[in-house]
Amino acid sequence: MRKLKIRYLGQQEYVPTFTKMREFTTGRNIRTADEFWCLQHSPVVTLGAHANVKHIQPGLEVPVVQTDRGGQVTYHAPGQAIIYLLIDLRRKSLGIRKLVAHMEQAVVDLLDSYRISAQARDEAHGVYIENAKVASLGLRVRSGCCYHGVALNVDMDLTPFSQMDPCGFPGLSVTQLRDHGVISDCQQVHEELAMQLCNQLNYKAEDIEVIGK
Repeated sequence: MRKLKIRYLGQQEYVPTFTKMREFTTGRNIRTADEFWCLQHSPVVTLGAHANVKHIQPGLEVPVVQTDRGGQVTYHAPGQAIIYLLIDLRRKSLGIRKLVAHMEQAVVDLLDSYRISAQARDEAHGVYIENAKVASLGLRVRSGCCYHGVALNVDMDLTPFSQMDPCGFPGLSVTQLRDHGVISDCQQVHEELAMQLCNQLNYKAEDIEVIGK
């Protein structure tokens, strides 16, 4: 049995993807392989389970969707590399805090390969280049299994971030890889970030099946 399936799904609408993540997690069993879903979304603002809609300014002309992940408010659009991690945490003996640390380190290591210095922050999860956020994280755990994941800004329209408090922090600056000289597209970033996540989470090459690349 393969331990991990990496699916490359292209651009997807948010709500159907959210529904499929929950259905996958509810329907999986002890033998179900973990999955990474690599994709981009059409423009959408998502709210965490306990997010305050007051973090969105009036006049934002982007659909807003309530989700069940942790965290506050964020924005997804084409040009942002998203990887959803559907993992059986019990099977990997992995706690949620450790998983978050692995996810953040995967992004930091990827950016280091581009010679970009980046850091995670204990007080505000995600990855930052200097004081600007470049990657956001959000997860949900159900019956020992997680879903949702990480969104890394690659080459997108960042304007809608200025009409909200990103991740619930007023005035938080947001950046992207293009602004730091990276010319890779989302497909390449997806592939590289997926491999960094595999390294962090100890998935070996023989464990992995790649679908849709």
